[in-house]
Amino acid sequence: MTGTAYSHRVGARTHQFRDLKDLMAKATPARSGDRLAGVAAQTAQERVVAQMALAELPLRTFLNDALIPYEEDEVTRLIVDTHDAAAFAPVRHLTVGDFRNWLLRDEVDGVALAALAPGITPEMAAAVSKLMRNQDLILVAKKCEVVTAFRNTIGLPGRLSTRLQPNHPTDDASGIAASLLDGLLYGSGDAVLGINPATDNVPQVIKLVSMMAEVIDRYGIPTQSCVLTHVTNTIAAIERGAPVDLVFQSIGGTEATNRSFGVTLNLLAEAREAALSLQRGTVGNNVMYFETGQGSALSANGHHGVDQQTCEARAYAVARHFKPLLVNTVVGFIGPEYLYDGKQIIRAGLEDHFCAKLLGLPMGCDVCYTNHAEADQNDMDVLLTLLAAAGCTFVMGIPGSDDIMLNYQTTSFHDALYARRVLGLRPAPEFEAWLSRMQIFSSADAQFRLHDGVPPAFQNALLGAA
Repeated sequence: MTGTAYSHRVGARTHQFRDLKDLMAKATPARSGDRLAGVAAQTAQERVVAQMALAELPLRTFLNDALIPYEEDEVTRLIVDTHDAAAFAPVRHLTVGDFRNWLLRDEVDGVALAALAPGITPEMAAAVSKLMRNQDLILVAKKCEVVTAFRNTIGLPGRLSTRLQPNHPTDDASGIAASLLDGLLYGSGDAVLGINPATDNVPQVIKLVSMMAEVIDRYGIPTQSCVLTHVTNTIAAIERGAPVDLVFQSIGGTEATNRSFGVTLNLLAEAREAALSLQRGTVGNNVMYFETGQGSALSANGHHGVDQQTCEARAYAVARHFKPLLVNTVVGFIGPEYLYDGKQIIRAGLEDHFCAKLLGLPMGCDVCYTNHAEADQNDMDVLLTLLAAAGCTFVMGIPGSDDIMLNYQTTSFHDALYARRVLGLRPAPEFEAWLSRMQIFSSADAQFRLHDGVPPAFQNALLGAA
């Protein structure tokens, strides 16, 4: 059923919420996108009352009261049809508020959360996140362990991986190569060598994929590459014999949003099968890479009146279905219309990471903002530190933290080193071994230290491959 009204009495006044998506939206911490969509709470008092009402709601309500009707949306159908009732059984009797308390219990560890993940719907994850403080989101996400693999192993405890992003405004090969070298010398690139192409067509995709495959093969780097092009371009490149490692696609939490991206669930399944057929992985076969971000459903006019954070969580159901190697939220990329300032970006990043990890995804974050947002690099330092403490799977590594092709601010190679050093985190184990072999990093003194300059072993590798 849909459209059930909800109410909550405080003192002599009864507050009314017309349906579940209205209650969810009103309970959401303040953000500009929900105000733009006309779904946000009008006052702080209304938000608190909505959170109180949401806390008393049985978790199983979300199995019977769809925010977007089953008949109208293939993402809803995916969520309902793949729900694991047996995995849900341990928390079936709980309210949303009780579920928060259960998640924070010491005895609820990574094993318990991994077993629970198939039984949690995105709406349940979004609902409980709305009741949690930032520290709650960090603590529970830290307990979630999601491990994936292709040419190395991503997501192991005590590890923080990075996407080396050597974008160039004209796709110049020498410029891309310089960024690749720079990033590798900073220990970046174990998550993926991932390029956003300036010229987005099949021949260019093949050229860039082939160039990165040559670099990986020539220097024996245990990592994977990806050109962040539309999935249909990647399928066409595979059909033409390109050495594709990962298939990329931006996705959203509703069928309408995904249509705006030019994709369907069937198309994503076709792409995954095409990549699997190449058998290019060495230690695993997770071949998909997805990007998401709060506000995409509103931007596509595909939100159905659902708040942007819940729409974002629904995108994770799409990602989860295809067993990806990597997923990340590009948290502040769309702009202040959706996340106005540093405080909203920080909160959104922690919510996204928590919800995805709870649902069983290898979640990373592009810790970023646009230049017209009320945010700065200090805000990004805060979010990076909090996410690294929360067990974030990977972050971006971009020269100088300034993407000269996409024109936004994110995290640099140095920023990832900072997070690893402060929190005692290391790269993926296979990549770490390669860094040590190339003398880029040294662990002789029990500290993972960066070599000063181009180390002799890596110079010899460069000369030997010339």
